[in-house]
Amino acid sequence: MSVIAPASSEQVTAKKKTALHSFARMMRYLAMRVLTLFSTVVIGVYLTILIANMGGYVDQIIRGEIRDSITQSVANNPTMRNMDPETRRKLIEEQIALEEKRRGLDTPIAVRNFRHLTNALQLDLGRAINMTSDSGSKQVRLILLERLPATLLLMGTSQLFLFFSSLYIALNLSRNYGNFWDKLVIALSPTSAIPSWFYGIFLILIFAAGVKVLPFGGMVDSPPPLNPFDYAVSVLKHLILPGGALIISSFFLSVYNYRTFFLIYSSEDYVDMARAKGLHAKDIERRYILRPTLPNIITNFSLLIITLWTGALFTETVFLWPGLGRTLYHAIGLYDTPIIVGSTIIYAYLLAMTVFLLDFVYAAVDPRVRVGN
Repeated sequence: MSVIAPASSEQVTAKKKTALHSFARMMRYLAMRVLTLFSTVVIGVYLTILIANMGGYVDQIIRGEIRDSITQSVANNPTMRNMDPETRRKLIEEQIALEEKRRGLDTPIAVRNFRHLTNALQLDLGRAINMTSDSGSKQVRLILLERLPATLLLMGTSQLFLFFSSLYIALNLSRNYGNFWDKLVIALSPTSAIPSWFYGIFLILIFAAGVKVLPFGGMVDSPPPLNPFDYAVSVLKHLILPGGALIISSFFLSVYNYRTFFLIYSSEDYVDMARAKGLHAKDIERRYILRPTLPNIITNFSLLIITLWTGALFTETVFLWPGLGRTLYHAIGLYDTPIIVGSTIIYAYLLAMTVFLLDFVYAAVDPRVRVGN
């Protein structure tokens, strides 16, 4: 009968030192990772503020709009119109100065940019300049939240269908490499270079203006049906064309990408060894093909989830879909900087958190990955 000797005090001390060293290394890695991602978010948001304000050109546009609006208002007022020209001019200048002060235009642009950055990082999104929510509020937070459900419906439905259907079809194509369908997908993959809104215009011409079986745009019929079932059917009809445009524009390239990954891993030596041992084809796919590609699949799925927030800028505009993409399009046209910055900072935070968490997900699904190394 064998007896296991107890560990010596030196061995216990060495294990504790190793554990403490590993913990300290992990903490250093996490601290540096958080600092790097936060710095990236700060730089990205600040550049967004500079670009959205066009280096101060938007301020000149707003000042011009203020001056035109106040001058027109005074000119249309009979009492002020009969004033002495010099008195009227002073009154106009005073009102212009008050309005510029109210909007913060009397503060240097560098100070305002830093203030915008600080507020954005604290998720204090402030008030929009020109746009309002459906309830009449100028709070950026309310404007974005009101548009979010429509974008989640459109982008979630189309992108999730695209993701899972691409995986399924790509796996089947990798099993039948070189057949007709495989060659067809390869041949059609360049069609994904065409943007979704371009496909959307053709779908409108065919199904809305041509055969007239689907509506042109919007999210629901006008007036909206009162019955919940009819309302859901109406939303579904309006969803088909924009969702179809988003799917068609990326479908073949998505299938081609996943099919290429599956083919790369299916040609590895250990896969040939597993086939020689007589393992079932499904077991080989699950253990030796799908599992090594999990980091790539998880990355694509994670980025897909956070891009739901951004919406489809031009596709939503073409189909008059009341989502975040169309809202951002209007904000750019109206030089509404708070809307642009608010949408950007939320996406930046989502992206940074996703990248941070993916390190741990990779370590969980792939034994070759070690967090902190």
